[in-house]
Amino acid sequence: MFSHVMLGTDDIDASKAFYDATLGALGIKPGRADDKGRVIYMHPAGLFLLTKPIDGAPACHANGGTVGFAAASPEAADAWHAAGVAAGGTAIEDAPGYRSNAFGKLYLAYLRDPAGNKVCAMHRPAA
Repeated sequence: MFSHVMLGTDDIDASKAFYDATLGALGIKPGRADDKGRVIYMHPAGLFLLTKPIDGAPACHANGGTVGFAAASPEAADAWHAAGVAAGGTAIEDAPGYRSNAFGKLYLAYLRDPAGNKVCAMHRPAA
């Protein structure tokens, strides 16, 4: 459904360190900078990018927005969460764990990245 997700940041280096750690815990290679200073993470399912806002205004997070990353297992989600906290992220909401909702049982782990964006690792167990 999605081709890419791009998040704004005022500190590309801090955000790259955070996402290199968290996405690395999910098996994704470190991001690479392009000639415009954007950092790009490539995956067969799409692209994830970091950029300074092109209008020159400070970056801000989306109030109510969340970017979710697929985790192959609860252990992968836990590794993602631990890597994120160690790389400057902030643990938010409940501790990583299973939650049941209208979509069924999901294993969720939430963080705020160094720029304040809300991100999540999610594992969907087999039905």
